[in-house]
Amino acid sequence: MWPEVSRLRIYLRSGPTDMRKQAYSLAALVEQEWKAPLFSGDLFLFCGKSKRVLKILYWDRNGFCLWTKRLERGTFPWPGKQSTTEPVVLTEEELAMLLEGIDFWKRFPELQYSRLT
Repeated sequence: MWPEVSRLRIYLRSGPTDMRKQAYSLAALVEQEWKAPLFSGDLFLFCGKSKRVLKILYWDRNGFCLWTKRLERGTFPWPGKQSTTEPVVLTEEELAMLLEGIDFWKRFPELQYSRLT
């Protein structure tokens, strides 16, 4: 069963993840790298080196669920490896855009002005 995303936090692991890993190996990554609340039902996102495979791990009352999406053509917009091991936190809207292939990482820069010319 897909969880109610609006009440959850969505964590993304930047950079590539070995897509041969399954639920318990990915759960171990979450525990070791992020110290995140693994059994909270929050979503944990991982992407392979080719950016064609996306996995979402979450706890569903009595076991782990591992959701996989493999693209036949194209790639997911995925951030490169960050210098920190902290996960990237996404909003529900950003997750929807990510699954649709919209690259929200390349937003227009925010402009700061002190006065009108």
